[in-house]
Amino acid sequence: MYTANGRRFEVALVYLSTTIFSELLRMSQEAFGFASDDKITLRCDAGVMEYVMCLLRRNASVEVENALLISMVTSCHYTGCAIPTVGASKQIGCL
Repeated sequence: MYTANGRRFEVALVYLSTTIFSELLRMSQEAFGFASDDKITLRCDAGVMEYVMCLLRRNASVEVENALLISMVTSCHYTGCAIPTVGASKQIGCL
């Protein structure tokens, strides 16, 4: 998968069934569509993706995942998907 700013991420198949990835993929499909010969581009930047991967590796609580999803949906609704990333990975100790 690729982020909006072009960074490539390899995502474990087990993560694709999570609520966070379901929402990221839904948002991507709405924005870009899915074609069999195209790469999947998510509507977030690399910082958000690093944060999402960190949350999944740490088995974040449902509440934390829901808070991230709410911030993503709210941000996309009001700003055209400029998902906030300031200090995201540092807030939970992921580097």
